[in-house]
Parts: sequence; C-alpha cells; structure tokens
Amino acid sequence: MGDVGAEIGTYTYDGDTPADARRAIRQAGHIVLTNPDMLHSAILPHHTKWTKLFESLEYVVVDELHMCRGVFGSHVANVLRRLRRICQFYGSNPTFILCSATIANPDELAAALVGDEVALVDDNGAPRGERVVVLHNPPVVNRELGIRQSSLKATRDIAARLIRAGVQTIVFAPSRMRVELLLTYLREVLRNKPGDAERIAGYRGGYLPNERRAIERGLRDGSVRGVVATNALELGIDIGGMGASVVMGYPGSLASLWQQFGRAGRRHDASLSVLVASSNPLDQYVLTHPDYVFERSIERGLIDPDNLYVLASHLKCAAFELPFEEGEVFGAHTGELLDILAEEGVLQKAGQRYHWMSEAYPAEQVSLRTASTDNFVIIEQGPNPRVIGECDRPSAPLLIHEDAIYIHRGQQYQVEWLDWDDKKAYVTPVAVDYYTDAQLAVELKVLDSFRDAATAGGEFEAGEVAITFLATIFKKVKLNTHENVGWGKIAIPEESFHTSGMWLSFDEPATRDLDRDQVATGLAGIAHVLRNIAPVYCLCDARDIGAEAQVRSPHSQRPAVYLYDMVPGGVGLSDRLFDVRDELLEAALAMVLACPCDNGCPTCVGPQVESNPRAKRSAVLLLERVSGARAS
Repeated sequence: MGDVGAEIGTYTYDGDTPADARRAIRQAGHIVLTNPDMLHSAILPHHTKWTKLFESLEYVVVDELHMCRGVFGSHVANVLRRLRRICQFYGSNPTFILCSATIANPDELAAALVGDEVALVDDNGAPRGERVVVLHNPPVVNRELGIRQSSLKATRDIAARLIRAGVQTIVFAPSRMRVELLLTYLREVLRNKPGDAERIAGYRGGYLPNERRAIERGLRDGSVRGVVATNALELGIDIGGMGASVVMGYPGSLASLWQQFGRAGRRHDASLSVLVASSNPLDQYVLTHPDYVFERSIERGLIDPDNLYVLASHLKCAAFELPFEEGEVFGAHTGELLDILAEEGVLQKAGQRYHWMSEAYPAEQVSLRTASTDNFVIIEQGPNPRVIGECDRPSAPLLIHEDAIYIHRGQQYQVEWLDWDDKKAYVTPVAVDYYTDAQLAVELKVLDSFRDAATAGGEFEAGEVAITFLATIFKKVKLNTHENVGWGKIAIPEESFHTSGMWLSFDEPATRDLDRDQVATGLAGIAHVLRNIAPVYCLCDARDIGAEAQVRSPHSQRPAVYLYDMVPGGVGLSDRLFDVRDELLEAALAMVLACPCDNGCPTCVGPQVESNPRAKRSAVLLLERVSGARAS
C-alpha cells in the first residue's frame, strides 16, 4: 500500500490522448482508464513501456459487460487472455471486476470473458426512485393508409414539455440524422432569449472530443437541460441525474431499451421513461403488446472466444507480445494453431518456444469491431478552414455525399465537394428549410459454393457471398412538414465486402399452391426467425448475422433464404450454421409453432400489421416441407 493521503494519478488513455501525455501516463498512472481497442492495439503490443503498471496491477475493471457480446465480445475475451498472460509474465495476478446492466446471464458472460470462475453480486445498492414508464403510440392521422403522426414530432413535443417544466431530459434517436433534426426542432420550440446559454445539446458519433466533453460537463452541472443522443450515451458515461428519458422508436432489443430508460432516475427522485413508437411494424407490435416490454426476459449475452478465426488472430498478437512455450494453453487447439502458424512462416519454433517472425504488426490487422477504421474529416470552408467533425466510412455515402445537407450541432452545412480518395468533405454553412435523406441499395450475390447438402424440399449450400451497398439517390425533405421537395443522384463508388454465407434453396414442390406474395412473405418470415435463432447455435449476437430472402435467386433460379457473417472475410458463423442445418430448421419450425401469436410477432416471423397477414402460415408451410416434418 502507498502512503496514506498520497496523490493517486488517474488518467484517460484513449485515441484522443496527446502523444506527450501518453508518455507521462505510462510512468505515473495509478488508475488508467482506457477501452478494449486501445488495450489491444496500443498497450499490450508495447507492454515493455508499461512495466511499472503491469508489475503492480491489482484490479482490472471491465465496465458495460453487457456490450461485450457476439463477435465483439469474443474479441474482447481474447484481449483479456492476452492481458492475463502479460500480467503473469510480470508477476502480477489482478482481480477482475465486471459491471453490467440489463442482461439475462451476467455471471455466465463474465466467466466466459475472463476465462475463470466469477462470483455474482446482484444486490443493487444504487439509489433508485420510482420510475413511471409510458408507451406512447402517436395518433393516426390517415386512417385509410394507417399513417400515424410523425414519431419525430411526437418525441419533440414530449421532450419540449418536460424541459419547459424544468425536468432535465435525455432523448434517444435512432440515427445521427434524427439526432440533428430533433435538436433543430427542440431549439426552435425552446428558443432562448438573445445572449442566453444554449440549453439543448446533441451528442453523437462525429462530434469532436472537446465538444463531447463540454456537453458531458454541461449535463453534470445542470447548465444543459436537455440532450438528444444516439446510443453513444446509452453507455455508462456519468451524466448526472436525469429526470426523464424519451426513446424515439424501439431500439431493437429489450436490453437496449431498458439501458436507455435507465439513463434517467439514477438517484432517489422519481423519473419518467417514454417510448414513442413509429409506424414501422416492430414498433407497432411492441406498443400493442406491452407485456413484451414488461414481462419478456432480457436477452442473453453470448460469445465464442474459441472461434478459430478470432482465436487465430489473437494468437498472432499474443506471439508478437511474448513467445509461446510449447504446451502453453491460449484457448482451444493452441498447439495445433501454433504449429500451423510455424508452417506458414509466421512463427519460428526454436527448441520449446514459438517466436514471432513476420515483419507485420499483427494488432493493426485485427479490428475488434470488425469495421472500417477509415474516418472522413469534415472541413468548413472559408478564410480560415476548420475541422468541424468526422464521419465513419460506412456512413459517408449517406451523410456527406455532394449536395447533402449535413447538420452539425443544429447548424446546417451543404457539402460542396467530397474527396473520396483523400477522405475529406468540404462544407459551407447554409440556412435552408430542408434536409437530405439518402437511399441505400443492398445486394447479395453468391461468388462460390463450397459445400452442399440435400434436404426434403430443397438444398442447403455454404460458400462465399458478396454484399454490396450503393447509395443511389437522395431526397430533399422539408423541415417540420417532411414533404418531399426534390431529389438528386449520388455519384459515389459502391462499397462491398466478401464474406461467408449459408443458404437454403426451395424446390418447386416446396412452394406449390403458394402465390408469389405468399412465397415472399413466407421467405421473409423464415429469414427473420432463422436470424433470431442462429446465435444460439454459433454463440454470437444477432447483429453478427445478416439475413436476406430472394423470391428468385440469381444463383439457383429458385426461392432462397440466406444467412451470412456481417464481418468482412467471415468469422466462421455460417460454416457452423451449415453444420447444424437440420437442428436449425427443426428449432425454427418449433419456435414458430410454439409462439402464441396469431399472425406473427418479433419472436417468430416478424411483426405484421396487415389486416390478414399470411407470413406465419406461409413460413410454417415452407419450413414443414423443407424439414420433412410432415407430408404437405
């Protein structure tokens, strides 16, 4: 123990930390706050510069455990394996403390992440006042078409009323564009007197670090009375005691919904949480079946640290950090994988040790989030050009194409020029009464089929597929009324990645007596249920698997349902699903038949809002015919 009263150095070490500060932190940090990405790529590979920390490391705290699931969680588990290996090298044996919220299996997930037994502490002593939860369905404004009042306007009205009443409020929106629109609308209805400080702030990816820190400070000291955010603020950033949380649209999982609700009412005072539904089928199902929110179990977190693709990547990183001893265990099949890497020349076996031999720096080639690290910089033109924000590569075609209206902290900018190769967007401030909304076309093509197996009414195949995203046109949408007032073409190269996939083609007898619409709705329902049930078989998260239905597949000329890895190159999920294809079909059919709903819901074939939907009946018939459950 250090001297009583000695100063404890607490530092943040992340991508925003300046180089000179990093050197000081390595020498002086008693408590270092970082993230899995920095631990993976900047700390562990350079552990010799962190000797002082690793020699005396006593505790490792992993916050937001519930986010470490699926492929990302599998990567994090291997990063923690590498951390424990380096601690052992320096003679330390830290205690791991993992903090979670809103997940069904925290102890199981924690044990899988750290590779050891854990003790569950679930006696929550955090202050919590009474919470009132409201599910709000905006009124129907066109009964013939079933169109409801815009969820954007309904959210604005509820949030404005709360802020006017003095309630500090957080509003969650599903996208960056919705954040900026809500921010604009709220500032209009809550317009300050000239000279007053701004009471409403936005918070999303793309804001500069100093902007985010200033907003967080304003929330804590109470000067910011309302914030409109994406799920970036769903995580455990300390933003003080919010009195209300308003969620625009069901976020896709109960875990996320309750996490967003939980950003309010973190003290003893009463709080309000409101879910505002949009017109989409999933939202409407949730609003008309409130027991789904209040009685359904929170989703489980699943990971597979020994996935061969993920494990092999981190085995290389670990070998770069420290040589492997023969017989050392780093997950499943360690010895076999080390021998394979030695045969490929990546490692060199000398005596009883495996040494890293390649000139490449392996951590740079492994993304924990399996997403592009390329960011576009957004530059405001003028006498003194300045960077106002950034945009990740997947979002660039939709948000910063030429002639787009890019909204940043409520200010409109028009994109004059997008330099795709240099990753720079040049913008000019404007004041117009519309925003732009880009359309994205997604296409799946089979590149090669490696495996096949017949089934009762069709054929399973597994192979390589190409997923292509192309931004095609953009609409100009009038503020407040949301009328379409024009459009334009987008001239940006298509983005694509190759990945592994598994698909099921249906023979003609499987679809007999079904018209084209019934086949289409049935296939869509099967794609939905397969995507929901697949994570149970390959220990991942539903977001790691993509699903696509084609009424007439260009590959087979037959109706087909595809499942594919949502990761460039694939991580073996589709191969695993092909191996358990019969069990997968049986489980899918059993799930649909056991579901108590009449016509379809998020748990089985997806929510249906038509008066006489056929998706559930068509999906059951198709599943029975291809699984051979009975003669049909």
